[in-house]
Amino acid sequence: MSGRRIPGARGRVRDVRYFGAAVLHGASREVTEFGEPLEDLVEDLFATMYAARGVGLAACQVGVGLRVFVYDCPDDEDVRHLGYVVNPRLVETGGVSLRGPEGCLSLPGREAGVERWDLAVVEGVDASGAPVRVEGSGFFARCLQHECDHLDGTVFSDRLGAVRRWRVLRGTG
Repeated sequence: MSGRRIPGARGRVRDVRYFGAAVLHGASREVTEFGEPLEDLVEDLFATMYAARGVGLAACQVGVGLRVFVYDCPDDEDVRHLGYVVNPRLVETGGVSLRGPEGCLSLPGREAGVERWDLAVVEGVDASGAPVRVEGSGFFARCLQHECDHLDGTVFSDRLGAVRRWRVLRGTG
């Protein structure tokens, strides 16, 4: 994030795609073109995430099948983590595997306990192609794993057993 600019301040709020939209269920493409259109997408992702009161948002969730996500998420010590990653790769997970509550802007109002590692490391680049490495623990590690999943075509409900998944998708549990 550059300077004192507020992320998303110049972005436009886009429509969030909901569970079942094809763009959510297939792997997103690597970003190969950098510059202003990518910077605009990042700004739009922040604006959309804030408007929807989320802590993370992947480009596929606004209908763009590119490997980009943004986040503004606390960890378990309430430290704020703010940024974005282009072409992210989840390169390390570890610590303890914990089941914790998880929701998704593409499945509004639905939540379920999902098993995730409490440590995660993501590597990628920024909008100019410079390397980025993000390390997270606790809730922030959950967010990083969740957003990387989106870019691989996985929604959190895909990580649930059949009965729990059916309940979440029906909105009953």
